[in-house]
Amino acid sequence: MMTGFCVAQQHVETVPVARLRPTQLTVGMREVDFKRSRWRRKHSREAANYLGTRRFPVVLGPGARHYLIDRHHLALALYEEGILEVPALIVANMTGFGLDEFWATLEARSWTHPFDGDGRRCSYDDMPASVNDLSDDSFRSLAGALKRAGGYAKDKAPFSEFCWADYLRRRIPRELVENHFGHALALATSLAQNREAAKLPGFRRHPGEISATAQIGGPQPDARHMAALRAVYETNIRLTGGSLSLPVA
Repeated sequence: MMTGFCVAQQHVETVPVARLRPTQLTVGMREVDFKRSRWRRKHSREAANYLGTRRFPVVLGPGARHYLIDRHHLALALYEEGILEVPALIVANMTGFGLDEFWATLEARSWTHPFDGDGRRCSYDDMPASVNDLSDDSFRSLAGALKRAGGYAKDKAPFSEFCWADYLRRRIPRELVENHFGHALALATSLAQNREAAKLPGFRRHPGEISATAQIGGPQPDARHMAALRAVYETNIRLTGGSLSLPVA
């Protein structure tokens, strides 16, 4: 039986980014790069205000370690930009828990996401020791770009972007995402309108237009590439008995 833990009297303390322990295995590295780019455009006063209003939610776990339960992308982006400390909001104290009970409690509260870049569940022993050890999930990057493009809305459901990443990874080849990100985003925008996507958090009927910001530098697909994509995917869909509507270039 799980013992109780303290969630009252939340407080903020400054914590070295290197001491923050992730509660997920992956991030979208394109998303990290996007946040790094936005950070570089901030002036010093704006940057200080930005950090002052951002709180990194942390659970104190076994060994009094600081376990980060959100904002992994931002934490890694800031660390790579040379920011060594961030304000951490201590939301719960589980220092008295054993590791098994600790991870079970985090999972029960939807505070952890133990899945790798292929969407496979992993052991909690595989969790990275620091944000700098997080691995890349290219479909998480695609899901983030799709949200900025208006393909779905921001949602408070836990790990909503990972829900979309898993939906997309079952329908778009990894090679397309990694080598032709703009093309993959165009396809993802169409897939976001499929009936199967309606159950996902943040689903919206009419997605926004694909923007250069959403693509993070990916090229806009031209008519020739879209025609080729259409032929390939319509063939694949016919073979699998599904349905797909690609946007017109």
